[in-house]
Amino acid sequence: MLGRPSFSRPGSFRPENLGPNALALIGNLCFTLFVLGVLIFTIIAATYEPEDPLFHPTTKITTFLTSTSNATFKSDNTVIKTGEDFMAANQTAFSGFINITDVEKISAGDNPESATAEGNSADCDGNVDTPVDCRDPEVFHLMMRAAIERFPDIHFYRFGKSVPGPEAGTCDMAWRFRPKEGKTAAFYKDYRRFVISKSSNCTLSVAEIGDYHSGVLARKRKKHQTPGFEKRPLKQEEVKSLPVVGEVVNDSLPVVESEGSFSHGKYLIYVGGGDRCKNMNHYLWSFLCALGEAQYLNRTLVMDLSICLSSIYTSSNQDEEGKDFRFYFDFEHLKESASVLDHVQFWTDWNKWQKRDGLSLHLVEDFRVTPMKLADVKDALIMRKFGTVEPDNYWYRVCEGETESVVRRPWHLIWKSRRLMDIVSAVASRLNWDYDSVHIVRGEKARNKELWPNLDQDTSPNALRSTLHDKIEDGRNVYIATNEPDHSFFDPLKDQYTTHFLEEYKDLWDENSEWHSEMTKLNNGAPVAFDGYMRVSVDTEVFLRGKKQIETFNDLTKDCKDGVNTCSTASS
Repeated sequence: MLGRPSFSRPGSFRPENLGPNALALIGNLCFTLFVLGVLIFTIIAATYEPEDPLFHPTTKITTFLTSTSNATFKSDNTVIKTGEDFMAANQTAFSGFINITDVEKISAGDNPESATAEGNSADCDGNVDTPVDCRDPEVFHLMMRAAIERFPDIHFYRFGKSVPGPEAGTCDMAWRFRPKEGKTAAFYKDYRRFVISKSSNCTLSVAEIGDYHSGVLARKRKKHQTPGFEKRPLKQEEVKSLPVVGEVVNDSLPVVESEGSFSHGKYLIYVGGGDRCKNMNHYLWSFLCALGEAQYLNRTLVMDLSICLSSIYTSSNQDEEGKDFRFYFDFEHLKESASVLDHVQFWTDWNKWQKRDGLSLHLVEDFRVTPMKLADVKDALIMRKFGTVEPDNYWYRVCEGETESVVRRPWHLIWKSRRLMDIVSAVASRLNWDYDSVHIVRGEKARNKELWPNLDQDTSPNALRSTLHDKIEDGRNVYIATNEPDHSFFDPLKDQYTTHFLEEYKDLWDENSEWHSEMTKLNNGAPVAFDGYMRVSVDTEVFLRGKKQIETFNDLTKDCKDGVNTCSTASS
């Protein structure tokens, strides 16, 4: 051993250290893979473009908005998505629905020693001919039980107090509800007329429940009136954050209270431009740019409520002036959630007080002047004036470039017209909210064999019978949303299903309807036509409330929605 060079092992290679070192090596490797995974995920998240064309970058939105299309049933170009479509369902708000057992509990609590629904003949003597008292808790509880049993496909959230109807033995009652399988974040309101009968032993029973919105005397809820029964009263912010279809709509124009209020205000107005008479997607994309800038600058948006309806939505195939923002969108929600003024009212006040109060105007004629550069402007009114050369005179150009990441379009402020949505609710209610729906695109696409070689055959009656047989149970109510004008084309489906089309419900918008009456009042006494955009909007929304929803290009044909070889890029 003497004279032999000694060999010294490093500490890390000693047998007792090999185990810990191996674990450390594996840990480092796992951490490296984790960091690499996070890096890849971050890159994907940063570069991902969502499918909704309204959220594409401006380089794609310009192409999207300047495209043309006819008014067939297409969610990407004829019917726009609005704020309520992007709202997540509030499960807390929707969880407190009323069960039949809840009604039985309050019935027992209100009158624990009274006779049951079978009546008490001992107390009945001389009372058989006594009129039914709609305000009697027993009658109210009876009506609630009858409603819950009659409509098993909806959840009830509030019952209004029952009120006397126009005839003896009739009572009106309203309730707030939503479909059990509802996908949209909204409540609905219905009010119906009940016929109450009394037997020889004074037993009360519901003999009949009227149609949707038949109980008109219970429609309006008086101020400060407590509801008849509500299991979990909603907080005020919950009510305001969700549409309630069926409530009385107050879309009167806002007014400035005084000269002082007007003179201390700050305003923004867009004037001119090439956005007029464009499709509704284009209109809303530009309008929300203006509204977003107004909110960024903390100014009131002065808006023109008149709309020119694009020819793609009209039966005349001509652009039609004289439409109103309130025909298509919920102005009540907008004016309660944002600071807006009608331009007619604004200019009346401006001309009255501008000189006297020394109000100044700041004119901007270049869309490249960003909102950020206007943040320090002190003038009472900023006016953006747009020229005549398209597309540089489109309002939405203001929100492009560096502004895109600063000014956010407030989608949550735009909801669909609750009057139109009430028609949707009426159609669904007539079907008891228990139906399946099919969207069938034909028209020009079915005739164009070059771009859609299989569509015509795949949507033929025989093909539909075969395809739907595997997707929808026989005997079901089926709502068909389609651009096929000849509905007899679908007659072969009647052997399997009870089919329904939008035209079956035209009494909901004809001259005798509630919608027609309210729209005429809104339009200063002039009747309002149920135009192509309204029609396709209602058709779409009824389709979307079906329990099963069968789409043309997802379920009925292998053709691509935008033509041959576009399936992978249809949403780009």
